Amino acid sequence: MKSKISITVAGHDFTLVSEESEAYVRGIAAEVDKDIQNVMGEVHLSMSDASVLAALNAADRAKKALESADHLRVQVKTYLDETQKLKSELAEARREISRLKKQI
Repeated sequence: MKSKISITVAGHDFTLVSEESEAYVRGIAAEVDKDIQNVMGEVHLSMSDASVLAALNAADRAKKALESADHLRVQVKTYLDETQKLKSELAEARREISRLKKQI
């Protein structure tokens, strides 16, 4: 269910409409506010410039997180493929053991 949530970012008030919980939206707003304040604290910038730099930093973090997730997916797929291969080899070894036991 969508709800209206009032937030303040960098001293400016906004009303958002979101299906996310109010706590989630406020948490995200706090992160954005912190990012903008950090950028503004480093050098004297306009709010607009600081917002763009904070957005670029956030986009960079998001892209790196996606790349990391993609890398982990590839690793998991490799491990699953190796596991499947080892299961097949184990089944074959068990069949061979059973065959050899019958010959004894």
